[in-house]
Amino acid sequence: MERKSVYLLIMGALVAYYVYMPIPDNIEEPWKVVLMNVLLRAFINLGLFIEFLGIYNFMDLLALTISLVDVSPTSDETVSVMDTKFNNTPVRIYVPKRKTAGLRRAVFYIHGGGWCIGSSASFFYDSVSRRTAEKLDAVVISADYRLGPAHRFPTQLEDVSSALRWFFRKDVLEQYAVDPERIGISGDSSGGCLAAAVSQQLLGNPEIKIKLKIQALFYPILQFLDLELPSYQEFSHMPLLYKSFAVRFISDYFANDRSFEKVILSNQHVPEEYSHLFKFVNWSSLLPERFRKGYVYKNPTYGSSEMSQKYPGFLDVRASPLLADDSKLRGLPLTYFLTCQYDVLRDEGLMYVTRLRNAGVQVTHIHVEGGFHGVFVIPKLKTAQKIFDQYISWLKENL
Repeated sequence: MERKSVYLLIMGALVAYYVYMPIPDNIEEPWKVVLMNVLLRAFINLGLFIEFLGIYNFMDLLALTISLVDVSPTSDETVSVMDTKFNNTPVRIYVPKRKTAGLRRAVFYIHGGGWCIGSSASFFYDSVSRRTAEKLDAVVISADYRLGPAHRFPTQLEDVSSALRWFFRKDVLEQYAVDPERIGISGDSSGGCLAAAVSQQLLGNPEIKIKLKIQALFYPILQFLDLELPSYQEFSHMPLLYKSFAVRFISDYFANDRSFEKVILSNQHVPEEYSHLFKFVNWSSLLPERFRKGYVYKNPTYGSSEMSQKYPGFLDVRASPLLADDSKLRGLPLTYFLTCQYDVLRDEGLMYVTRLRNAGVQVTHIHVEGGFHGVFVIPKLKTAQKIFDQYISWLKENL
């Protein structure tokens, strides 16, 4: 009997460990968030244990699990859906069935997932793209890209950039009856990073005559220099992107090297010869005052050059759009930018909004006080529906 009591006590403690998480009062439907957090934490711990045993790579296991919610390209009474390739990059295309007198606007969407998981076929992204096509009466191109850790930076960026340039071809635009002057790019999380990077690339490419009319960025990751921003410190254990989880994605994007992961976690991965880049991520000057409260900026602690020489991608502006010079930001398209209060990526988003505005870019910034990372693509949450409706209203007015 005593042994059974001990077992029950241990089980109770484990359940409490997974279930308990202090939820801020302003998060809607907190029980749903708690449930998601329990499932995610359980999976992460199990996956890391399986990896420790040498049975399966954690990120590959996560990608396989996420793929279980993929859906086929199913058309309905309002939208035609098809899978194809743009210059060898898989895309899923959504075309409204309603008749229109003229050309349609288009949204080129890039999914998130830390550059390592997810796809346009995921139920979550299929739902967002399908509803966007229907509500906006627009053609939606949902782009895929090769995933890490098998494929590293800059492969993901090259894939989406190549697909977008293919979409810009005159014959392709005519095929889908798209107005070349009403094309926007959108993305969330790592997809938002890729969208921001592509926007910067297009701006500096005189050979591409078609210009994006808007960019819409949902809580993108924008830099890898400083992972001790106030939001990283305060919300390191908030779902759905814990700091340790974010660092694993970053490591697998650039290196697939556990030693690199450890160096990033110590925040000593940038060598002193790159000290000039920290001006672009100095939150003491770029972060609005109310988000700096209670935190003191510390000068960077520099590391050796070993990691930057082996994996220079994390210092590349194509990977970290926040590192772009002001001259590279001027002329970027009208921007819709969403940040969430309880998100480790909050502060780099806020800093990018500041820098874009300082460069003269028109930015509509939506800050969701009760939001957390990933909320936009979870269709069953009330907050997600509010964000989506607001996003569509903005696109109707500006695209």
